[in-house]
Amino acid sequence: MSRCRLLALSSLLIVCATATPAPAGQVNLLSLQEGTFPVVEPESYGSWVVEALLDDSPETGWACPEGKITGNVFVFEMAAEATIDRFEFDAKSVDEDGAGAKEVMVEVSITSKSDGFTPVLQATLAAGRDRQAFDAAKRVPARWVRLTIRTNQGNQGWTELFGFRGYGERPPVAGLPEGISGTYATSYGDFHVRQQGSALVGCYEYDSGVMDGAIEGRVMKITWFEKEDRSERGPAVMVFTPDGKAFRGFWWRSGNEAKLPDGEWNGTKKSAAVGGCPHWSGSVSGELTKTLSATGRARIYGILFDLDSATIRPESKPVLDEVVASLKAEPTWQLTIEGHTDSTGAAEHNRVLSQQRAESVKAYLGAAGIDPARLQTAGFGATQPVADNSTELGRSQNRRVELVRN
Repeated sequence: MSRCRLLALSSLLIVCATATPAPAGQVNLLSLQEGTFPVVEPESYGSWVVEALLDDSPETGWACPEGKITGNVFVFEMAAEATIDRFEFDAKSVDEDGAGAKEVMVEVSITSKSDGFTPVLQATLAAGRDRQAFDAAKRVPARWVRLTIRTNQGNQGWTELFGFRGYGERPPVAGLPEGISGTYATSYGDFHVRQQGSALVGCYEYDSGVMDGAIEGRVMKITWFEKEDRSERGPAVMVFTPDGKAFRGFWWRSGNEAKLPDGEWNGTKKSAAVGGCPHWSGSVSGELTKTLSATGRARIYGILFDLDSATIRPESKPVLDEVVASLKAEPTWQLTIEGHTDSTGAAEHNRVLSQQRAESVKAYLGAAGIDPARLQTAGFGATQPVADNSTELGRSQNRRVELVRN
């Protein structure tokens, strides 16, 4: 049984020292991988940066400069307005006795990063524990989340915190009216991206870089590949400004998704013209044909389904039409359509769901004129992950459709 106590935050609020597990369908909204970034930061000690609070790892953390142990204030901006139901804190990995955060306060605002904040949590953290969970005392919409670390566990030199999470349902996010297709000046040379429905393909002018992925609202999640043989790869998350003219993001190397990002990836739009690179075909169908010809297997991330359903979402139509175009251009090809899920949910449920999703794709292709005899289906559930299921970014890579030449 959880223990609760009453605290004053301009009025009496109930805070539970042990919260119930997040309901199905909730995600950590306070994650770099969900497009949440710090917009107000206290000073940090060396490489103990603020982003470490949002990287889904309890082993990397933030620390103050020596002596600045109280009154540290952070503000995080989420990609869209949402309601956070519970908060979690990590404090096990501190490297100085008594340095862990203790008295904390959380406030939220839909106004700006500096105004309109409403208190939703005041809590006392235990020393040396991860996953300390607290239900929000008020459930109100938020776009900016302010965390104040008031005190630590008694250390006179350092205050440290290793994780800050906020769980709620991922909100629907309106897309950018003009899409994001174009050329951007970025941290890694010019970035050329073509949006086709929810699917993205593109290239960038650094080490033979190419990318594919999907966009939901203003959040772009991609997999990047480098070297001529595409042997270097990993995920990236970027969030576009409301006018679509710039983005801010981070990238990880494959296998490092549960740790601090390997670098930033920011960009500013140069032109609405997509442009191109010598090593990139320029479209979903072109890349699909090229990859299937070379390797016999291709992943497609722009085919989206309703939550826990095999119903294909309307924004997936352009990328499915690109698959149709590729198959019509190669009439001798016979393919297996594979469905894959993340590890959320029961194994048998995921297997059935992935099979049903593969069959939905086959039905769409058949209705578009592809002979169903050329197509087989298979559902693998979560048994063939391509990324770490412990993070949302990894789970998003594992939810996919793959095409395999027979």
